[in-house]
Amino acid sequence: MAHDAVLDSFLAASHLVVPDEIPGLVDEHSRRAGARAAVVHLVDLDQLELVPLPRSVDGAAADDAVVAVDDTPAGVSYREVRVVEQVESGTRSVWVPMIDGTERLGAIRFDFEAAAPEPDVDLLRALSALTAELVMSKRAYGDFFEIARRRTPVTVTAELLWQLLPPLTFATEELVIAGFFVPADDIGGDAFDYGVDRRHAHLAIFDAMGHGMNAGLMATTAVAAYRNSRRERMDLDAAARRVGQIVTDQFGETSFVTGVLATLDHRSGQLEWRSAGHPPPLVLRRGHEPELQAIGGQPFGVGPASAAMRAQLEPGDRLLLYTDGITEARDADGVPLGVERLAELVTTHAKVALAPEAVRRVMHAIEASSTPPVRDDATLVMLEWRGADARRLTL
Repeated sequence: MAHDAVLDSFLAASHLVVPDEIPGLVDEHSRRAGARAAVVHLVDLDQLELVPLPRSVDGAAADDAVVAVDDTPAGVSYREVRVVEQVESGTRSVWVPMIDGTERLGAIRFDFEAAAPEPDVDLLRALSALTAELVMSKRAYGDFFEIARRRTPVTVTAELLWQLLPPLTFATEELVIAGFFVPADDIGGDAFDYGVDRRHAHLAIFDAMGHGMNAGLMATTAVAAYRNSRRERMDLDAAARRVGQIVTDQFGETSFVTGVLATLDHRSGQLEWRSAGHPPPLVLRRGHEPELQAIGGQPFGVGPASAAMRAQLEPGDRLLLYTDGITEARDADGVPLGVERLAELVTTHAKVALAPEAVRRVMHAIEASSTPPVRDDATLVMLEWRGADARRLTL
């Protein structure tokens, strides 16, 4: 079937399917593109494994194993956002990353006979892109995708926060935003949010006191108040007051949330922020020592946030917002990670990986080296201004 006809048929068939039927739809149309079969793989919540989705609506498991993100051809496709081919036992498998904008959702394996003509890679990219759009649009109508992504039970608090979080990756020509947190199945009081328009990137991170459901409710309330202030077009001072007032109104004067609210003019690189008793932003400048920005202000719900704070970013600079679960994570000798080690880890991984991949690696490196394992929430958000990543994040 011709290139356009395959895509037109796929789109026409997609409107009236439930989420469970999407893998079968992809498989069916891959055959019209000359493939022997296709298997959709979603990345799990921890971004450590690519999970195959069953291709039949009766729920039968696909005859495929879970694939590691690290050290596999499939993982290379996912990590580096590129098409990867492998030939094995008479089958040519073409792994195509599944990207929604710049958010990595997983990868699709298209299988061809090894002796078959060269596959139409452009068509496979298009099928993968349409599948990503379908996954994002259909996920609200059922639990199929969320069930597949869970390798361990998820707490109710984490359930609440996952519904609130924005996509973990976003990019324009001017900037890349990448976030990650651990433990994915038991986040309690950490959250982040962002909103981007033609001139500005608005970014925030929050850490509510305590853990469990009450901390989760405080964190989600802080995010909701922040979003509301953005949509009411408040400046940073008014937004900080709004968040603090809402936290106090809902949880009383003995509860608080720390955080940072920031705005970047992504044309000029002018950064402005307000700090509310939170670890200070860290700026990684190319060829220079990391710059720990000024700390100040009282937590939301306790008192006023800091006065206006500003910095000028240069092309290629990276801004890090993080919670104390990262810098206080301890190694086997009981030594906390600290800001300098965090900067070193980010710099090392960012030299060889795209921004979201660098953040993923950093977080798992921290998790793997922590003794005891990280149980306090640990969240990292990186904003890269005018770096080299934006176009490389698209397929």
